[in-house]
Amino acid sequence: MELREFAGRVLFARTLEDKLRSPDTLTDAHPGPAIEVPDAPGRPEGLTFKRSGAPGTPSPPAHRLTDDRDRGRLLHFFANHELLATELMALVLLRFPDAPPAFRRGVLQTLRDEQEHTRMYLRRMEALGVAFGELPVSGYFWRTVAPMASPLDFVTGLSLTFEQANLDFCRHFARCFTEAGDRGTAALLDRIYRDEIGHVAHGLKWFRQWKDPAEGDWDAYCARLRFPLSPARARGIGFNAEGRRAAGLDPGFIDRLRVHAASKGRTPSVFVFNPFTEERIAHGPGYAPRRPAAALERDLESVPQFLARRDDIVLVTRTPSPGFLAGIQAAGFPLPEFIEIADGRIPTGHPIRDRKLGRLRPWAWGPDSEALLEPLVNQLTTPQDTVQPDGGAPGRTALYSKAWSAEFLREFLGSPALQEADVPAAEWLSPPETVGVLSGSEGDALERIATLRRAGFPRVVLKEPLALAGRRMLLVEEPVVSENQRRWIQRALASGHGVVVEPWLDRVADFAVQFELTPEALRWVGFTGLTNDPRGRFVASRAEPRFRTRPPSDVLGFLPDFGKHHGRIPKLYATLMATLEPRLRALGHTGPLGVDALVYRDADGRHRLKPVVEINPRYTMGRLTLELIRQSAPGIHGVLELISRARVHAAGFPSLAAWARERAQRFPIEMGGHPEPRLRAGLLCLNDPEAATEWLAVFHAGSPDLAARRSLLGRKDATGDHPTAAAICSAG
Repeated sequence: MELREFAGRVLFARTLEDKLRSPDTLTDAHPGPAIEVPDAPGRPEGLTFKRSGAPGTPSPPAHRLTDDRDRGRLLHFFANHELLATELMALVLLRFPDAPPAFRRGVLQTLRDEQEHTRMYLRRMEALGVAFGELPVSGYFWRTVAPMASPLDFVTGLSLTFEQANLDFCRHFARCFTEAGDRGTAALLDRIYRDEIGHVAHGLKWFRQWKDPAEGDWDAYCARLRFPLSPARARGIGFNAEGRRAAGLDPGFIDRLRVHAASKGRTPSVFVFNPFTEERIAHGPGYAPRRPAAALERDLESVPQFLARRDDIVLVTRTPSPGFLAGIQAAGFPLPEFIEIADGRIPTGHPIRDRKLGRLRPWAWGPDSEALLEPLVNQLTTPQDTVQPDGGAPGRTALYSKAWSAEFLREFLGSPALQEADVPAAEWLSPPETVGVLSGSEGDALERIATLRRAGFPRVVLKEPLALAGRRMLLVEEPVVSENQRRWIQRALASGHGVVVEPWLDRVADFAVQFELTPEALRWVGFTGLTNDPRGRFVASRAEPRFRTRPPSDVLGFLPDFGKHHGRIPKLYATLMATLEPRLRALGHTGPLGVDALVYRDADGRHRLKPVVEINPRYTMGRLTLELIRQSAPGIHGVLELISRARVHAAGFPSLAAWARERAQRFPIEMGGHPEPRLRAGLLCLNDPEAATEWLAVFHAGSPDLAARRSLLGRKDATGDHPTAAAICSAG
């Protein structure tokens, strides 16, 4: 029989007997013309593909494999996959008659193997009381591989993707069947596993022969895959590096596949790190962060991976290294898909422009993120909450302004809602004179300073309304405003945004409350503690186990009467939320939100709560801390800290990487929990210390005394560390 006739029978036959019958002798003297791709292969009644998107029957979980029919139902899925592979191999023989004879011979041998695998599954299913066709069957393999334009597409999509994934599935389920006492099926899977190694090796051989020789295997593989296929489809349950090495895949390919992530069905959201939105709004088009700020934006660009869920996308200029991602994965954190972009834009023709997307989740909405993400708006499956506040540029400026936060606090302190709430506002909350006032002229600013001093506040701070936490501010302590200070005021006023003037309070504890404004409601996320430097600039964020309902312990400690019923502070912020929500919606904001607050000592030595220092309409380091805690083992405390290269040099380390290696030895990762172990203790670098130039974000998980004891470089310790240089990143 001619190979063409045999392949046509396998592809178009409507009985299993014809599809699975193979003659002893085949010739390939007359391969004939190429055929067009049919919509579907011929199938017997009951084995036609279910409609794309129609619900299927879930495969039985491993713990139910002690039941004969459940084992048979699982094999039903496997049998359909083997039959699909058989049909696709028949298709490639008919689609590419001019392919090299050695390639066609290899495909024929693989096709015969797949026929035998299908027959083996059918016999085992029959013994378990399950008939082929009694469950719906998927045509996903066919829909994704059949449109191939060349034999290279075939080996990329089938051999190096679906058959490579079977190296994991066969090993995993062989163990499951063994544990269930079904050694016969386990032996069947071991036999198929050995064959799959050869099938992957055959595809790899021709892939390397046909790809661009200037490209490495991994880059060529990724470039050749067409959505919805991705490298994530080449992994099954568990990761079997041994089988991949046996098939001839090189260590670099295996390492990168191990940590690669991409959506396998859930519509992904898109994250990007843009921490300098306030600066870009203040300075307008063309603003570029100075060198230290640009280094922070570059070094920490991957940290949104801890905000993302599995299958989400993080946009970066450079994908983190496989070794670093393997460490994150080993610590129990899921990996998102990283997509590289350059020059702050998504070029026309980029594959992401053709994908269905869920939501757009920049660190902050602003001119930079709007410009970057605007090309993706039409790809969203649900309407985006906002790409630009309803008020346009003026509304966005108001939203990020410290003057807006101050005005809101002033209204809130005098609101009827607060008076009706069961909190001792008059005694424990900051009085109205501690709230900042926006001054639009030098004279107004000087008069405000004088007024505050007469009210008993000897130190006054002036802040530019659009600036990151602790930056672009002037602390006036002298009795007389100096000429240099006047010049600072004049330069700040030249921006046209005014200056916020308020008393410099004797702060004793900083904290923040994290929210998420959804289309339905302003949702509570939790409390975080803050460590700031003497000028109020971010050093570290910390979280405790009951972060959703309980303020940080030090805050409660400074407000013993107010805090003894710790529900009072959440009730205060619930009242604040109800007042804040309509104002946010009026400006078009939805998404993450952080409210910075502090406890201070007044002139009489009493501790008071200032419930709003700044409102940050974006992600913050505090929100990132809560996400890290949420994904770690229950009951831990955690500290997130930014570590600068200058600081580790001062502590005697030659580089951030050297510091990270030493700290990893001192604070090794410990995992705990069941069934999936999670981070219980140790130091985790959140960005790659080997690639970082100026900044590391680190998360230290540990026992209940961790947060109270210290931050990683917060005070001098046995290694000679000194207080951390203030981070330039906005926090909260």
